[in-house]
Amino acid sequence: MNKNTFPGTDDITRVVLENGITVLCRTNFNSPSVVLRGNLPAGSLFDPEEKLGLADFTTSMLMRGTENRDFLAIYDSLESVGASFGFSAGMHTVGFGGRALAEDLPLLMGMLSEGLRQPTFPDEHIEKLRSQHLAGLAIRDQDTGDMAELIFDEMLYAGHPYRHTGDGTLETIQAITRDDLIEFHQSKYGPRDMVITVVGAIEADDAINQVREILGDWENSNQPPTPAVPEMSPLDERVRRHYAIEGKSQADLMLGFLGPKRLDDDFMAASLGNSILGKFGLMGRIGDSVREKSGLAYYAYSSLSAGRGPGAWYVSAGVNPSNIEKAIDLIIKELETFIESGVTEEELLDNQTNYIGSLPLSLQSNSGVAGALLNIERYDLGLDYYRQYPDLVRAVTRDDILTVAQKYIEPHRLVIATAGP
Repeated sequence: MNKNTFPGTDDITRVVLENGITVLCRTNFNSPSVVLRGNLPAGSLFDPEEKLGLADFTTSMLMRGTENRDFLAIYDSLESVGASFGFSAGMHTVGFGGRALAEDLPLLMGMLSEGLRQPTFPDEHIEKLRSQHLAGLAIRDQDTGDMAELIFDEMLYAGHPYRHTGDGTLETIQAITRDDLIEFHQSKYGPRDMVITVVGAIEADDAINQVREILGDWENSNQPPTPAVPEMSPLDERVRRHYAIEGKSQADLMLGFLGPKRLDDDFMAASLGNSILGKFGLMGRIGDSVREKSGLAYYAYSSLSAGRGPGAWYVSAGVNPSNIEKAIDLIIKELETFIESGVTEEELLDNQTNYIGSLPLSLQSNSGVAGALLNIERYDLGLDYYRQYPDLVRAVTRDDILTVAQKYIEPHRLVIATAGP
């Protein structure tokens, strides 16, 4: 494996424009296409308590009409050249992304600029989207997996902004007005801390010039600073909650605890440990024990969710309602074994090999590279991060994984969420 085929300082161009937009580019003439991706800090952390879902609702309206094009003209323009483009909202940021032939990058840039700077928030589309949001929330409230996740977050992040879902609730979505959408857009959207990546069949200087030409003059003096994310302490005791949904033949459960942030020194050890615990192969030890050997679950796996703020390390499973207690007991037993004896040398080597071997596959496409560049910028990892990645993975030892497991996995402080009949 040649590390120099990965993105690095010699083939990534990074420029910060005068108005605060960071642009990262990597040229690839092996295909005629180009990918545009990026984000800006206007996510659901800004949602008022009484208007949860406002950031997501606002983002959903950006492609519904602009000063230059109505809804149909926007999508006709994209479809006529086989291009795609869209916006999405997350907890911290509003993301955007699209793909086109390199010659049509100006079209994507135009869509980006119009969506960010000139949305018109047409009334008829507000009500269509509201109806769609409300229908989606009604479906969510009857989904055992979605509701187990929702009440898990409410308990794990009690008193913290992360306890809220960016989707909002039936009440808060109904309360959002057109004026709310316009005010949120005008006050929260701006160029400061915005990141744009361009990857594909275009020279970096050309791409940067296109960004500068169409967004270089964008300013918003009202744009607020990015919200600080509060710290969290582990719970003092085990907490449990069940969300009843009548008529269901399956129950879903989530149990877990606070985990590391993405930039914590022990993140890589936790990531490899989680892979062994409930991800690698047939969902690791959790999948093997709970699903394969005991037949207690339709699915069972563990996940590590690590970002800028306090992360979550959790196990998810879908079970027959009569097997909930047995499944929970067996999962806890696996967690206790994990923090008592750690992992084997063979497990660690298999997972390190998988991590290193899968990296080239994730960076084969322009879209994969664009995502990698966003990841580098989001966490200030350094432009050579992916060239250093194999060594970072190999540096993790069995003792590192045991230490990080014992640090975060505390069965007496588990959050246990279940949803079903």
